[in-house]
Amino acid sequence: MARLVRDIMTTRAVTVRADETMAAAVERMTRFGFSALPVVTASFRLVGMVSLLDVLRCREAHQAEGVQADEHIPVGEIMNPEVVSMPATANAGAAARRMRSHGELRVLPVVQGSKLVGVITRSDLLRHRDGRARGRPTGLRRLLGGGRERAEDDALFALARTRRTGPALPATTGVSEVMTREVDTVRAGDHVAVAAEVMLQRRHTALPVVDGDRLVGILSEADILADPLAGRSAHATVGSVMTRTPVTMDVGATLGQARAVVADHGLRTVPVVDGGRLVGVLSRSDLV
Repeated sequence: MARLVRDIMTTRAVTVRADETMAAAVERMTRFGFSALPVVTASFRLVGMVSLLDVLRCREAHQAEGVQADEHIPVGEIMNPEVVSMPATANAGAAARRMRSHGELRVLPVVQGSKLVGVITRSDLLRHRDGRARGRPTGLRRLLGGGRERAEDDALFALARTRRTGPALPATTGVSEVMTREVDTVRAGDHVAVAAEVMLQRRHTALPVVDGDRLVGILSEADILADPLAGRSAHATVGSVMTRTPVTMDVGATLGQARAVVADHGLRTVPVVDGGRLVGVLSRSDLV
């Protein structure tokens, strides 16, 4: 029997209300490592989505005015009210197609009527992809341990991260001061299943691809989901599906420059290079 969205979704979702401040959304996204949150009313009606990209663009718009946007602007003013969602009774394959058709989409709200009942992520789809009617996990799903029981929803809150406190760093701050230096990477010759397992275990949305210490590409969840062979074959290689010309930041760049690049390109992960050599990565949460 086909797997349904309700079989793989997380029922205890982290959300933010439309009348809460942008600061509350930033705190929640950075604490739990999410790139976007469903926006709900007090009765849990889904009314929008807010992302770190929305935050960066809002800050950029108010920077010249000297306005402390985080503390004063409500989420309802910066959220996207055009929400892509799925009913809980939809086929999981339909959810995968919906995500593939929206390149920016990583968190897909699950609704019953207009009420939010859960979320499904690309990691959920990678974890449960390619199951068969006979119940035997095959291909990528087998290699990722797709036959295991799903953890309790409360385990979500065990993933909370230690976050930087205080106001946003000045735009003149160097990216080298906030970037992650210990970077998980893969090689072009690695199997896609190996890379997907690293993504799932370490909660990455993308992995730099290196040859020695030189950056040769980047592999994202979207790259894996968009390639039919990568989803079925244990032997598909990273090099066959990766993006070969990723947007990068030079190690000498500033946070202001990085924020502008992320806002313009809608990126979640940006490799930081020094003459083509990978020296770190920046995520959206590093920039807020």
